[in-house]
Amino acid sequence: MLPQGYEISTDPKRIDLDYVHRYLSQQSYWAGAVPRDVVARSVANALSFGLYAPDGAQVGFARVVTDRATFAWLADVFIDPGQQGLGLGKGLMDAIIAHPDLQGLRRFMLATADAHGLYERYGFTAVEHPERLMVKLRTDLYPRS
Repeated sequence: MLPQGYEISTDPKRIDLDYVHRYLSQQSYWAGAVPRDVVARSVANALSFGLYAPDGAQVGFARVVTDRATFAWLADVFIDPGQQGLGLGKGLMDAIIAHPDLQGLRRFMLATADAHGLYERYGFTAVEHPERLMVKLRTDLYPRS
């Protein structure tokens, strides 16, 4: 449940791309200096969730890459540092988990370095057989200078 006046929307027209890009490229530990056009494509091609303060300003974001049938990957989740501690992360996760397009999925995955406790509340666990997972990772695409 979100604090009074806060809201979540999946309307891609409401996403403040400059805000999301600025956070991902300057503050996140995972995105490096990702270009704005890449962020725009990632938002457009995913089920994107914007979190908005009572004044309408965007204060959080998450996106889910999914086939809407069997699989989903939760990515780029963040709450504005000045808004943390208000329960907004839980509210955002409540909305994601309840979204009708994400029901009945066989596998819902994510990667995180620091929010295990939050995601465990929603049923996420460590991968049972990590030796079965593989990745092709290009860390040189958007390095921070």
